[in-house]
Amino acid sequence: MKKVLVATVKPFAPAAVDGIREVLDKAGYEMVLLEKYNSPDEWKKVAADVDAMIIRSDKATADVIEAAENLKVIVRAGAGYDNVDLDACTKKGVVAMNTPGQNSNAVAELAFGMMLYHVRKGFDGTSGTELRGKKLGIHAYGNVGKFVADIAKGFGMDLYAFDPFVDNADMEKDGIKPLSSEKELYKTCDFVSLHIPANDKTKKSIGYDLLSVMPKNGVVVNTARKEVIDEEGLLKIMEERSDIGYLSDVAPDCREEIESKFPGRFVFTAKKMGAQTSEANINAGIAAATQIVNYLEKGDTTFQVN
Repeated sequence: MKKVLVATVKPFAPAAVDGIREVLDKAGYEMVLLEKYNSPDEWKKVAADVDAMIIRSDKATADVIEAAENLKVIVRAGAGYDNVDLDACTKKGVVAMNTPGQNSNAVAELAFGMMLYHVRKGFDGTSGTELRGKKLGIHAYGNVGKFVADIAKGFGMDLYAFDPFVDNADMEKDGIKPLSSEKELYKTCDFVSLHIPANDKTKKSIGYDLLSVMPKNGVVVNTARKEVIDEEGLLKIMEERSDIGYLSDVAPDCREEIESKFPGRFVFTAKKMGAQTSEANINAGIAAATQIVNYLEKGDTTFQVN
């Protein structure tokens, strides 16, 4: 019997666990559940004899991959997979996958929740501003970006996007105005919503040069990864311009400095919460289990990332 480990420091919702178990039971697989574990050593011990693993934000390091002697596939339940050592997976012959699109609506709704909270000044009783008629730039028009665009249309926002990997005609078909560069996007838009991955090209790529060209009262909304922000550049522009705002699903390392110097100009969630809905939990968990079964039974590598 094939064995699948669900290893999550931040547990899935109970309904998601039930859904995963149902998929695996139907395939004749055994599910092993490891939640809120205390150390990587505990994870490695349980992983020693499993054929597959499902994780969330857990860091699947080379040590963990190596310790799982029978491991054939690991699925990160979510879009980002920078917490998986892809080189170690490839070296060991392990297929690494993500579950793109399953958390997209949850992330998009959070972006608008933060924007509304910001423009209405935290609902503190004073006068704020509205989103209708404002220009929203979508930095990377993938799964989340498309949901952001759908919601923004309901708010009556003017939509722009920059994504060199998406055909302009496809964006125009969705009512999006494609722009030719990152700088043009930031210079044009009142709000820019980030949906780029964290990799060697994007880490610290959003900094002073881009933020300094934003219009008055420009706001960056980051539901991607904190690593894509050049925090030195962020602090510099916030010092120079009292109108710039920064909203993030993951608080930056310079959080304390921003909180002490720039009250009313930021929104930070308590922890990364983009995928923290029951629906996203269920969707991503079941998708991960289904992909494991499809790979082990049919060799389906549709969502392989290594």
